[in-house]
Amino acid sequence: MHILFLTENFPPETNAAATRVYERACYWVRWGHDVTILTCAPNFPHGRLFDGYKNRWHQTENMDGLRVVRVKTYIAVNRGTLRRTLDFASFMIMSAGAGLFEKRPDVIVSTSPQFFAAVGGWMLGMLRRVPFVFELGDLWPASIVAVGAMRENLIIRMLEKVELFLYRRSEAVIALTHAFKTNLVARGIPAEKIAVVMNGVDLWRYGARSPDTELSEALGTKDRFIVGYVGTHGMAHGLMNVLDTATLLRERTDIAFLLAGAGAERDALMFEAETRGLENVIFMEPQPKDMMPAVWSLCQVALVHLRDSPAFEDVIPSKMFEAMGMGLPIILALPSGEASDILDADSAGIHVPPEDPTALAAAVTRITDEPDLYHSLRAQSLAAAPSHSREIQAKHMITALKAVIKGKGDRVAEIPVPGL
Repeated sequence: MHILFLTENFPPETNAAATRVYERACYWVRWGHDVTILTCAPNFPHGRLFDGYKNRWHQTENMDGLRVVRVKTYIAVNRGTLRRTLDFASFMIMSAGAGLFEKRPDVIVSTSPQFFAAVGGWMLGMLRRVPFVFELGDLWPASIVAVGAMRENLIIRMLEKVELFLYRRSEAVIALTHAFKTNLVARGIPAEKIAVVMNGVDLWRYGARSPDTELSEALGTKDRFIVGYVGTHGMAHGLMNVLDTATLLRERTDIAFLLAGAGAERDALMFEAETRGLENVIFMEPQPKDMMPAVWSLCQVALVHLRDSPAFEDVIPSKMFEAMGMGLPIILALPSGEASDILDADSAGIHVPPEDPTALAAAVTRITDEPDLYHSLRAQSLAAAPSHSREIQAKHMITALKAVIKGKGDRVAEIPVPGL
């Protein structure tokens, strides 16, 4: 099978969408499928090109057996509505154009969080007469309203109509959460055409390990209990709450918070931490994907954090599965929903209310001061990881894509997955 996959984010970028697409596609190639990735020059989230890349009209590379085609786009930093929209729209147009000159695939897949890539995929599917599948990674534009980037208005309502159009016109929808599927079904999308293939962890890359000595010495984490947040520092993540928690725990010199990554809010967070004189907050520059296990190895606890918004009840952050792969207890600070249900079912950590520094501080001190609890949560987190493996999910999604090619996209939710 030849798969043409449109995604604006792809390695060396390290955000959830880039990682998910890359790791699943690597399994598909190992299983004998041809995969072409249509993406842009890596620049997320700073809006600056990664070293070694240029923003050219068309460039190709081979990455672990994947044919990667990068197109020229309008590059913008991950903040501000107008410039980011131009960024999204330019990728939609350029990727659809480039796809016309690629070998005709058997199926075209586009992934969100934003749906402009899906518009490009739908257009390309129409022109090439190839089935189009929408992988739903976020309920966009609802999520941009939730983080306060835009208010509910005529533009948002128009975007919602485009969103529904894409769900209806796709041969199938691959949703990352059951809550996403429930949302779509409530809006009139047939449940039978929606398969749920969740996020997960690549156990080839992640596993329990000792702290990376070089990184530990460089950051000063040795002999401290490290609560680590590894990921994007964006509007959705509400990380000012972490600084409020660190302020409450500043007398606990044995505890420190590690914030590793980049994003629109990072500079403001660093400025605020310096203003408050928080010596128990350590900032780390974003690292390449192959360094992520080493970064996680510095942590005793993984922090998964989102703002207090109903929109995030449906979200399952991928970093919680990476933490399981590393055998780390998880503190989940986000609205109750599917992610907290998974955490409770796996007994892999503690769930606290979002944007509540007192509750977060209590959870941190409890895990720090109760060794039996810490080791129990650590063991249960590691034990849960295989049930969330990326290999299983890659198998699930390729089964769904095969069903679409056979004309069974309208029944993709009912297709049994071998080995599951």
